[in-house]
Amino acid sequence: MLWFFGFFFISGFCSILYEIVWLRLSMAQFGVTTALVSIVLSTFMAGLGLGSWGSGRLIRKYAGRISIPPLRLYALTELFIGVSAILVPYQLLWGRNLLEHVSLSSSWAYYLASGTWIILALVPWCACMGATIPVAMLAIKNSCYQEAQRSFSYLYVANVLGAVAGATLPLLLIEVYGFHGTLKVGAALNALLAVSAMILTLRPAVHRDVLSSDTSNVRNPLKRPERSRMLLVLLFATGLTSMGMEVVWIRQFTPYLGTVVYAFAAILSLYLAATFFGSRVYRRWSRNHEREGMLVWVLLGLFALLPLLTADPQFHLSRLLRLMVGIAPFSAILGFVTPMLVDRWSGGDPDRAGSAYAVNVLGCILGPLLSGFLLLPLMSERWALLVLSFPWLATGTYPWWLPGLERAKPQAVRQRAASYGVAVLALILMFTSKGYEDQFPQREVLRDHTATIIATGDGMRKRLLVNGVGITFLTPITKMMAHLPMAFLDHPPQSALVVCFGMGTTYRSLLSWNVPSTAVELVPSVPRVFWYYHPDGPQLLRSPLSRVVIDDGRRYLERAAQQYDVITLDPPPPVEAAGSSLLYSREFYSTVKQRLRPGGILQQWLPRGDAVVDASVARAVRESFPYIRVFHSVEHWGFHFLASSRPIPNRTAGELVQHMPVGAIKDLMEWGPEPSAEREFAVVLDSELSLDQMIAEAPQAVALQDDRPLNEYYALRRGWPKLLERYSLIWQARSSADRSAARP
Repeated sequence: MLWFFGFFFISGFCSILYEIVWLRLSMAQFGVTTALVSIVLSTFMAGLGLGSWGSGRLIRKYAGRISIPPLRLYALTELFIGVSAILVPYQLLWGRNLLEHVSLSSSWAYYLASGTWIILALVPWCACMGATIPVAMLAIKNSCYQEAQRSFSYLYVANVLGAVAGATLPLLLIEVYGFHGTLKVGAALNALLAVSAMILTLRPAVHRDVLSSDTSNVRNPLKRPERSRMLLVLLFATGLTSMGMEVVWIRQFTPYLGTVVYAFAAILSLYLAATFFGSRVYRRWSRNHEREGMLVWVLLGLFALLPLLTADPQFHLSRLLRLMVGIAPFSAILGFVTPMLVDRWSGGDPDRAGSAYAVNVLGCILGPLLSGFLLLPLMSERWALLVLSFPWLATGTYPWWLPGLERAKPQAVRQRAASYGVAVLALILMFTSKGYEDQFPQREVLRDHTATIIATGDGMRKRLLVNGVGITFLTPITKMMAHLPMAFLDHPPQSALVVCFGMGTTYRSLLSWNVPSTAVELVPSVPRVFWYYHPDGPQLLRSPLSRVVIDDGRRYLERAAQQYDVITLDPPPPVEAAGSSLLYSREFYSTVKQRLRPGGILQQWLPRGDAVVDASVARAVRESFPYIRVFHSVEHWGFHFLASSRPIPNRTAGELVQHMPVGAIKDLMEWGPEPSAEREFAVVLDSELSLDQMIAEAPQAVALQDDRPLNEYYALRRGWPKLLERYSLIWQARSSADRSAARP
């Protein structure tokens, strides 16, 4: 049994590793949109469910007909999974190239085509992952028969523990080896599993090791599996609510954790760690118990509402405490009931376990879709949590339809009374807690399937928050993102494009040049608050020169046939934000070059990062464009990169102003801070620096690429020096104390 635990620990690690990397590779190839992310994650889960269900059915159908040791089948399955690590990146790339040749213009048609390709690329491999549990259960049934009754929960515990490691360690591997290198590590681990399992099949057989379901000559036969289909309903509901709540948790805790990959990894890791703890408790509890009480279910509903308390801005808690109290209790009970339900339904039978697990996975597929596309666009996070927790509150307070509960015993009466009390406590929590947006007295709040938008503040103190994270504010820097490249053009501009709408300031400045301008924004609700920051916003949006597209900026540039004189972009801060590297990478700049007219200029805004980030972005721009100029901003932080395929004129501030129409000059001077437009440009021109200066800060840094997003993955390079510095200080303090003690 220890071999099986080790196998499924590594298997769980690899499965999460593949999910993280495949999702990111899909985003690079097909776009960073909520719909695309949902397609990839749903495909991954669907493959797991299909493999679990299909392998169980095949085991039942062909039991006794094939004399192949189940462990050998398991080894072959792991070998196929390892092959997927090498092939999937190429499959995704082929799909992208195919779609580029098709030139789809309809978003829905694009999602249909890209989603179909993702399904074809991922489902067969994910099905192999899902098939491992029924196959391993058969191997346990044939070799460790006494453990077969609870074999699913045993493998589930090992798999979840491996997934905990898989949610964190791959982030360090990506920083060192990149995405493709990390996949090779996963492939090597799967190959190790395959070889180890194959070697075990060569040992002399002590128990029955053939594919057979005959148990007539075995003592202590398994208990009959339960036939109540309510167990399947509960399994579906646990998958639906758990994955649906993960979507809500991300919205709730992002204001406190930020948008970096490590924040999302923290949520996933804590969820999996608590699930593992709950599963371990179930393993111990099930040795002496057969039936849970109704209190378990009502506690599941109460704990589902705990994020209302820990995400409340009234309470000043540490980030770790917010997560632990908000997520861990619910996840732990979920880890208890999920393997319990599968064990009761399957009774150790691989076929029934595969079907039960597939039903749970189906709920996992629908949960994020329910939360992301129905609940969160229509209601606040607080009400979404109440909707998701309601089935468990109802189950705990009215448990008559739960299978196997004995309601006549005195302890059942006490549990029912306790359940009513817990349900009342949950409702009190619901109506007394406050949401993150409640701390802003002056605000506009919009919700859609992508994010929650908060427009707040007055005057020049207005801010835009996306999922609670400050994205931008009113500043002349965003005006310069438009006027600086437009004024440097060596020909009259005919069109311009801004990627990332934000408050709309840069887009508004482009329109002041009286040229057709396009803005591409990922979050649908962001352009809808344009009026909050600029009173003339609604009028500008109705202008025949104006066009706003809701899409991923990179995907739009890859599909668009139009060329622009200026493309300006300001990726959402911080510079470490998850997915932001796709707008700083060498591959992205290759796409931008194709959409610039001859002599056109790219304006890339880079907030100040660490030396490695600045140098890697500088190298990526240098390797993509022959002519580059870099300036500090008018407010002396961050950088304006101007890049072109032709020399960028060396103009004075006065000459730049002469190239501007009257409306553009007026727009530039709207907020100052300098007394004249010429002085505004002079401040920027005087702060010019060379790419060599930026690269010299970290000469070892490589150009930022899709495969090596150095800005997003930074834990080792930032954490390791701090750890060494802290250790050095402790060592020095101890040495000093030792010297003092040694003095006479």
